[in-house]
Amino acid sequence: MKFEYVDIHTHVNFAAFDADREEVVRRAADAGVAMINVGTQADTSRKAIEMAERYENCYAIVGLHPVHTTKSHHDEKELGEGGKEFVSHGESFDPALYREMLKHPKVVGIGECGLDYYHLDEESIKKQKEDFEAQISLANEAGKPLMLHVRSNQARSAYRDALDILRASSKVGGNFHFFAGSWEEAKEILDAGFTLSFTGVVTFARQYDEVVRNAPLDRIMSETDAPYVSPKPFRGKRNEPTYVRETVKMIAEIRGEPLEKVALALRANADNAFGLRLK
Repeated sequence: MKFEYVDIHTHVNFAAFDADREEVVRRAADAGVAMINVGTQADTSRKAIEMAERYENCYAIVGLHPVHTTKSHHDEKELGEGGKEFVSHGESFDPALYREMLKHPKVVGIGECGLDYYHLDEESIKKQKEDFEAQISLANEAGKPLMLHVRSNQARSAYRDALDILRASSKVGGNFHFFAGSWEEAKEILDAGFTLSFTGVVTFARQYDEVVRNAPLDRIMSETDAPYVSPKPFRGKRNEPTYVRETVKMIAEIRGEPLEKVALALRANADNAFGLRLK
């Protein structure tokens, strides 16, 4: 298979795809889309590896999402087919467990890890930071890049706090997925040697245009974050990796550059960042 697009951050390993997972993966393959399924805790990380073993166009990233470092966090967006409610187990990062997962040849990074300030208290943030630093340490040991989940609230920039931790501890590269910060924050991230990726939100929300337009083409990537945030013209439907093509089209439009040039660059960026060795 030849893959012209890469969805570098998706969750076809989630319950939202239990009913038709194989069909979703095949649609992506037929559309020339490779994907990285990203774990958020132990069970979804294992599922991502299972998918990487089974499907040529699937890779995996394993790790612990910051909101899953404490118990009983309910996220209304994380619903499976049939309205299954998602509840965090309150997992603590286990280096031995994830070190074993990293041995798989199609596991290409650690995450999604980072800081989420959106609706968590200071005690939770303290725990997030501890587990974030533990995952950075394992990434350094393994020589694998980080998939970073960073979300601010109105009072405080999680981006700058995450950068402080990364500057002090990280010896590997990393990608700030679903970047939603300012151009000033983006410049700090880029200057520190990290990359940014954008979701289908760029197809209908204009506040991302400045960053998309100004960031160097060789430092950005495309993603869906499926099953969330479907791009136009699929808003209101469950997102899936095939739709990453719409995000790439809009990135090219915002930048005023040919689609073929942008698609080729974003594919190469993903290949280089995660060592995918795509055909």
